[in-house]
Amino acid sequence: MKIGTQNYNDVTVVELQGEFTAEFVKTFTDTATSVLAGGTIGIVLDMSKVAFIDSPCLEQLLWLWDYCDENNRQLKLAGLDEYCTKILEITRLLPQLEVYDELAQAVKSFA
Repeated sequence: MKIGTQNYNDVTVVELQGEFTAEFVKTFTDTATSVLAGGTIGIVLDMSKVAFIDSPCLEQLLWLWDYCDENNRQLKLAGLDEYCTKILEITRLLPQLEVYDELAQAVKSFA
């Protein structure tokens, strides 16, 4: 999995690419923690290039959502494919998360 970041004013986009599996949990957590420590008002996870999410990564998404909520930050997801959307539906995480079809929509939603 590859992880990259881009800043758009006070919003940071974390781009994920590949299979989001347990071996990348630490890298993902470190990246998210670093981004939030930088003073961003919110994070958009660009999931458009993610083909799979496993259970440990679902737990990390929930942790990040809770962390953002507790620290007056926002978390939004963009570009989920059908498979990843179905995983979030089955695990009942989808209603908790703010999801957008397109990255640009998610970034603009902070304005």
